Amino acid sequence: MSNANHNTMSHEEMVAIAKQDLKTGVGKSVKHDSAPKQVTGEAIYIDDRLEFPNQLHVYARLSTHAHANITKLDVSPCYEFEGVAIAITSKDIPGQLDIGAVLPGDPLLADGTVEYYGQPVLAVAANDMETARKAAMAAIVEYEPLPAILDVKDALARKHFVSASHQQKRGDAASAIAAAKHVIEGDLDIGGQEHFYLETQVSSVMPTEDGGMIVYTSTQNPTEVQKLVAEVLGVPMHKVVIDMRRMGGGFGGKETQAAAPACMAAVIAHLTGRPTKMRLPRNEDMTMTGKRHPFYNQYRIGFDDNGVIQGAEITVSGNCGYSPDLSNSIVDRAMFHSDNAYYLGNATVTGHRCKTNTASNTAYRGFGGPQGMMTIEHIMDEIARYLKKDPLEVRKANYYGGEGRNVTHYYQTVEDNFLPEITEQLEQNSDYHHRRREIEAFNRTSPILKKGLAITPVKFGISFTATFLNQAGALIHIYTDGSIHLNHGGTEMGQGLNTKVAQIVAQEFQVDIDRNQITATNTDKVPNTSPTAASSGTDLNGKAAQNAAQNIKQRLIDFAAGHYKVTPEEVTFKNGMVIIRDEIITFEAFVQQAYFNQVSLSSTGFYRTPKIHYDHEKARGRPFYYYAYGASCSEVIVDTLTGEYKILRVDILHDVGASLNPAIDIGQIEGGFVQGAGWLTTEELVWNHDGRLMTNGPASYKIPAIADMPIDFRTHLLENRSNPEDTVFHSKAVGEPPFMLGMSVWSALKDAIASVAVNGAISKLNTPATPERVLMAIQAVSQGATEPSNKDETVAA
Repeated sequence: MSNANHNTMSHEEMVAIAKQDLKTGVGKSVKHDSAPKQVTGEAIYIDDRLEFPNQLHVYARLSTHAHANITKLDVSPCYEFEGVAIAITSKDIPGQLDIGAVLPGDPLLADGTVEYYGQPVLAVAANDMETARKAAMAAIVEYEPLPAILDVKDALARKHFVSASHQQKRGDAASAIAAAKHVIEGDLDIGGQEHFYLETQVSSVMPTEDGGMIVYTSTQNPTEVQKLVAEVLGVPMHKVVIDMRRMGGGFGGKETQAAAPACMAAVIAHLTGRPTKMRLPRNEDMTMTGKRHPFYNQYRIGFDDNGVIQGAEITVSGNCGYSPDLSNSIVDRAMFHSDNAYYLGNATVTGHRCKTNTASNTAYRGFGGPQGMMTIEHIMDEIARYLKKDPLEVRKANYYGGEGRNVTHYYQTVEDNFLPEITEQLEQNSDYHHRRREIEAFNRTSPILKKGLAITPVKFGISFTATFLNQAGALIHIYTDGSIHLNHGGTEMGQGLNTKVAQIVAQEFQVDIDRNQITATNTDKVPNTSPTAASSGTDLNGKAAQNAAQNIKQRLIDFAAGHYKVTPEEVTFKNGMVIIRDEIITFEAFVQQAYFNQVSLSSTGFYRTPKIHYDHEKARGRPFYYYAYGASCSEVIVDTLTGEYKILRVDILHDVGASLNPAIDIGQIEGGFVQGAGWLTTEELVWNHDGRLMTNGPASYKIPAIADMPIDFRTHLLENRSNPEDTVFHSKAVGEPPFMLGMSVWSALKDAIASVAVNGAISKLNTPATPERVLMAIQAVSQGATEPSNKDETVAA
């Protein structure tokens, strides 16, 4: 509202406005702040930025061996191409070569040895990308091949690990299993997943006059990129500024792996004094960067006649690739979530970090949690088939709840468990039991097409498992016209973080969201940021922004109380107005008053998550501030002659606490579900026997398309259930938990396969459950077997 409007607005008009509720604050379905720009193509991504004069473009030459010594490396032929400025190898890095995120092991360019097919060996910068590519391919690179480990089972057998194994233990699982009436054991192969962000990895770098760098980069982790760029250049961090306005998708793939293009571009900019950009073409991006960790999980479970687990031994083995990256925390989270929603009784959970000669696998939505949950959900289905019970009955019998059954295998108490309530509501709303009877009747009379139905729950812990990352900062300025500049340490990758944080600040000041301007995440405005990951973007940065807003608001209240001779309780902010006892004034007029009276209108904000701790040595603690819950019901139809299938209907009920923005939350839930279903069905990664990724583009790697969406898709938020913990306006995280709702599709496929089983055969369906795997499972159980007989000829795990 302008001063002109204030000058002409009557007292009665201001009173009327003040009586209305804020329309764009917390709890409202405000549209994504960049939506119009993205729809029209006006949104600016790194590759859309105007090129600098004299700018260079970088192309990296990648290894063609999974494991080999480099016997010859000659870049002199690169300079025969007109327009080439420089060709660099590991010897040209001015500072530190290793850019490992937590532990060392990730050289920016291979140094004498390559450890995966696709590892960068050299980089060439030229006036255009095509010249750089041709020149890089002209370099002479010769190798001496070395033995390579490409399979997680092979690595496990050899105890070839990137770091030490870990174990969580409660009670005596072996004795409990031995004493149980029923025992099952088995294993499960869980495939990885390509991030397939629309915007590939990209950075644009400008050298500055003081020997530093401004880096425009598509990253979820600006501070990490700042640190690594400084290290490869050999300069202090204060010489490097990271600017990140928006990403064209991240999903975890830009938490650590955005660093390499930024560092390569920065090194070349440093050596040449010219602005430099590196954008990875899709094939190179998929070949060079890591994926979701494939896992090989094993289990041995003892249970009673009701299907209630008495003892559990679960081993999760993550395929980490060639280096540690974030694998310690990812395998830890897989271990934390090996229970999902269920009390395991006496339990031993072991986690191995297996080293293979593939690209270093990395963060991906759910961060190991989905891979951990898969095993226990498979176990629930297997127990149900074994006892000839409805799988939902077995699941509910094993839910956390009641005295003595509410503590996890890592000794965190499960509080405020909404799952029984969520499941009951979903059963009713989805008409589960009636549809179950209808499907059984359909399957009896349909010889070829079979239907399946399943409800699966999600209990997902919210917080970084690396405890120190649970902190965030923010910066707010109020200008004298009443407009607000907002900056925080989170990054916007399409998930609506900026919109939610703007709503939080609008709510605190009781002004319209349009009054707020969020600028690019920038390391010289908010330092030492945590990555935007672990579903904690709003939890952390929203709280930090709220803290900054409350600091300024308290100053304004104190000023009004002294200036107008009233008590602080008599100063209230309401819908763009400030009410001071019986007087009412517009927000911007009040801000001007405060400025003229020398009140600071700027503040930083900070937040750290309370209560959380985990003793890794004792394998116990409270690693999560709270849990988010949800459940999904999926119905599928399968052609038993081809293995093809279709998702007919999905019902979702999900817990987001007190929603900050219902429209954005529902969008995240539906998107997460579809991405999770894609991971478990269509998205197959295949490497050949040389370790080369064969599915390295959209022609061979299939993400879900519109035809893969459920025909009938019903999504609801759990109502009237605020987060009991002191989160921002008692909301809950929504980024990762919905991803695991896609497990109901996988369980529904197994339910359909079970309808053709003979002699009590129980289907095993490794993921991704492609039509080929579904067909093999159908053929196996229809012959009374439990596992498909034919094995893949390529490495698909």
